[in-house]
Parts: sequence; structure tokens; C-alpha cells
Amino acid sequence: MNRRNFINLGAAAAVISGTSSLALGNTSSKTEKKDKRYQKGVSPWPICLDTATIRPASLKDKIKIAAKAGYDAIEPWDGELQEFEAKGGNLKDLGKEIKDLGLFVPSVIGLWNALPPTRELFDASLKDTRNRMRMAAEIGAKHIQTIPNTAGENYNQKWIAARYRDILEIGLKEFNIHPALVFVKYQPVKTMGQAMGIAMDANHPEAMIIPDTYHMYISEGGFEGLKMISGNSIAIFQFGDVPSSPAAVEDLGDQHRVYPGDGILPLPQILKDLKATGFKGCVSLELYNPNYWKEDLQKVAETGLRKTLEVIKKAGV
Repeated sequence: MNRRNFINLGAAAAVISGTSSLALGNTSSKTEKKDKRYQKGVSPWPICLDTATIRPASLKDKIKIAAKAGYDAIEPWDGELQEFEAKGGNLKDLGKEIKDLGLFVPSVIGLWNALPPTRELFDASLKDTRNRMRMAAEIGAKHIQTIPNTAGENYNQKWIAARYRDILEIGLKEFNIHPALVFVKYQPVKTMGQAMGIAMDANHPEAMIIPDTYHMYISEGGFEGLKMISGNSIAIFQFGDVPSSPAAVEDLGDQHRVYPGDGILPLPQILKDLKATGFKGCVSLELYNPNYWKEDLQKVAETGLRKTLEVIKKAGV
């Protein structure tokens, strides 16, 4: 073979090789699994309705309202489940009704008094903790919120983390439910950073937190920390906005929550940062505004969903 033929053959092989690689690349991109989207493709996350948003309605009515409004999921409270059972309701049947209406339950609120500061108090709390887990599991919930409201203002992080680990083990092994930790400005664990510290110190592969845009702001923990965590550490993302008045953070209460987009929070950027974490769970609309409770609750639910989707569109996620 002369030099010219060798060079031409090599060039042809390179073209064939490049074409094959390109073809393989195209095939790979075509078969690559796309992320699931919700709300007719508008949202990368399923949208959930926290039942406190339409508090005056009965639990069964709340479920029907959420389904009719077009939500993907519903997040009830333990007190509602307890009341439903007390009146003769069957939670497993209720879970089936929820599913039949096209909804699911990503989380239940919650495990109150579950992280007290002493062994005696912790052991005494487990009866109620287990009962709340049972109720949540029976309606098909994936998560239950672990609320450190009794941890104490000068809580021992090592102790609380160890007890959260215990609760995780109980939830996963006994009820197939996944406890996740919340933070609330008005309670001992106030910021996302504090909650993440406890979750990390629990040293458990299933430790998770539940951020809340409202408490991220009023606790003055801020939003930048969201860029530092993995979406795998977030169970559900509570969503709402903060009004311009009252302007002072210390004057804001849960009752001041407003529809997404009606307030001052940088919600589009927050959602961009949330998407970048790889979070795949629910965005849950959580409003405790008593003014909304006086309105037509079906309209409130529909307005909340519409405004949530508008913010998601604006975020471009």
C-alpha cells in the first residue's frame, strides 16, 4: 500500500468512526430518560395542597377540593386523621379514596413533641409518635413531619440527632414511613441550617428535612443554603410567600402567609436553586391565612395552584 492510499484509507476510517460515534451519541440522547413533569408539563414537581390552606372544610371535603382544583397530592394533619377515626372513619379506606381521586399523600403533619430533651420524656412520647405514624401509614403517606417543638431552646444537638435517628428507625421498620425533620422560627430548631445539622448528625442514610420558604425568611436563615444541599435530603418543599406588610420580620406570623407571587420573596430564584439540587418531591402550598379561610375554599385552592404554577413558569424550570 502506497503512502497516498494509506492516508486516504485512514481519513475514510476516521470519517466512518466519527459518524458511528455521532450516531451512537444520537441514539443515546434519544433513549435517555426524560425527567417526569406534572401539571400538563408545566412543573418538574408534583404540586401538593397542605390542608391548612383551606382549614374550615372537613378532611373529606378538602380531599375533594384538592382533586377538583387539579392538585397532584394532599398533605393532611395528624389531628384531622385522629378526628376522622374518632368519628368512625377507616383511614385505609380514606387512603384508597385519595388514590381513586388521582391524588397521593407525600407527607402528614406531624410528629408533635417527638424530640424532647430527656430519655424519660422521649420514651413517654413514643406511644403518641407510633400512633401518628400508624395513621399516616394507613392513608399511604410516604413521609411524616418530625417536629422538634419540645427540644428546648438550648437543645443538645447530639441528643436530638440521636433521637431523630431512633424515630427514623421506628418509622421505616415498623410502619414503612419516612420521618423528616422540620424547622420553625417559633420553635427551638429555627433555621434550615440547624435542621440540616441535626439531620447530618443523625448519621442515618434516610435522614431528611422539610424546608419552608416562609420560615426560611422569617427565621432569617435565608435561601442561599439551598445551593449547598442535595435534593435527596429534602422530603417535601413547603411553599408560600411573605407580604410586604408588616415589614419587620419579627412582626410576621404564620397568619400573614400569602399566595405565591403576591409577596416579596424571590420565589423564582428559589425554585431555580431547588431544581439545581436535583429535588424530585412535592412542592406543597402551605398557607395559614385566616382571610383565605373566609373565602370560597374551592376558589382558594384553585387560586393557590394557579399562582404556584405562574411562579414555576417564571422560574423557567
